Amino acid sequence: MIRRLLPALLVLAIPAGLRAQAYQCSVPERLLRPVAEGPSVREPRRVVPIGGYTLALIWSPESCRGRSGDTALACGGGNRFGFTLHGLWPDGRGATWPQYCASAPLLSERVIRQNLCATPSVQLLQHEYAKHGTCMGMPPAAYFSRATGLYRAVRYPDMATLAARRNLTAGQFAAAFARVNPGMTADMVRPRLNRRGWLEEVWVCLDTNFRQRRCPRSGTASSAAVRIEPPRRGR
Repeated sequence: MIRRLLPALLVLAIPAGLRAQAYQCSVPERLLRPVAEGPSVREPRRVVPIGGYTLALIWSPESCRGRSGDTALACGGGNRFGFTLHGLWPDGRGATWPQYCASAPLLSERVIRQNLCATPSVQLLQHEYAKHGTCMGMPPAAYFSRATGLYRAVRYPDMATLAARRNLTAGQFAAAFARVNPGMTADMVRPRLNRRGWLEEVWVCLDTNFRQRRCPRSGTASSAAVRIEPPRRGR
């Protein structure tokens, strides 16, 4: 009986700031085990000084269009999300960034369950710690606590209203996103569009103390047209 109630209890336990984006989140009783990840020829180990951080947020209605890869939690099973947490990424001080700085253990089921309503993919959680968390000198629980804490602090504009706007530009979207976050300005937000011009992710730029800062590198042109997949309603 207790196990059958667990998914519902997890929904109720989601903090208010997170619940605004995890509109409906039910963690299954049985979880897939993650697969170990590490450096490769295409993604080599790279240890360089950290110059700041990127908080990367996925706009789920767009990412679920293709429903490829490990998307059952994010795009199915009765779950429904707005922005989810892609990850907290250390940036370098120049054009390169640290990655795969040390070997990563397989994440424990406890850590996975604690973070699935923020990052609804078991393998993505493993990937984020292996590639990014190992470069921050933190064990998995501490890394995800930091990342989800920053994610929960973000506020979001009315995405349905923005999705309905015609001729919306990346600059206007960044301004709308910044406006609902105290202390944030549009140049601290980097909308990421896919090849079709639809909003795919939002990157928030942070300094080495995890405070919002101006993004150090140019991203999507502020005049670029943005289309937004509207939030999905309840099923």
